[in-house]
Amino acid sequence: MNESASRLYPRVTSFRSRRGALTEPQQASWDRQWPTIGRDVADEPLDADTWFGRSAPLVLEIGSGTGTATSAMALAEPDVNLVAIEVYRPGLAQLLQQIERDSIPNVRVLRGDAVDVLENMVEPESLTGVRVFFPDPWPKARHHKRRLLSAPTFSLIASRLKTGGVLHVATDHADYAEWIDETGNAEPALATLDRERSPIGLERPVTKFEHKAHRVGSTVTDWVWGKIEA
Repeated sequence: MNESASRLYPRVTSFRSRRGALTEPQQASWDRQWPTIGRDVADEPLDADTWFGRSAPLVLEIGSGTGTATSAMALAEPDVNLVAIEVYRPGLAQLLQQIERDSIPNVRVLRGDAVDVLENMVEPESLTGVRVFFPDPWPKARHHKRRLLSAPTFSLIASRLKTGGVLHVATDHADYAEWIDETGNAEPALATLDRERSPIGLERPVTKFEHKAHRVGSTVTDWVWGKIEA
């Protein structure tokens, strides 16, 4: 594996490395847009103002999947700069198609490990929001250490949020919900936020994935935490 590829998959901890070929329309959209609005993870700090061509509140979405929530929430918040992070190339390609089809100007995409992005590309106290919708629950006990939303990651996210910034999480997995609730509420820099005081939108579109969860009787739980003053 070359250096570039190894950086995309630096460790198998919080995601499954899924690969897949792009359709011809997806590849065409990728070729047109990736050079401008897409990047792979890297060590240099993220200069969001330059990348977006403006200064605006910055939100990260970790694990954007096929981009259904990303595109809908970006359209609803034209004054927010939204960076979507995903490792699955076909999912990113679908998001790029949506961005192109709907002429969405305020989304950029990063391909790689979100923890790598937070550690090496995002400056402390620079984010207005972080969204983590339906992260992989890694249901087997021996795999719980791979879960993204561990205590160190909550601490890392909190360090990157501005005071008053928001962490919005959702899951449909009951065991992971208990884990998230306990671990997130234990992070001293975060406190449950009154939704009416959120600086970013909290209305998620109901995706096909979430519809499936409802059909099988799974309960979807959301948390909204705010970064408190030290």
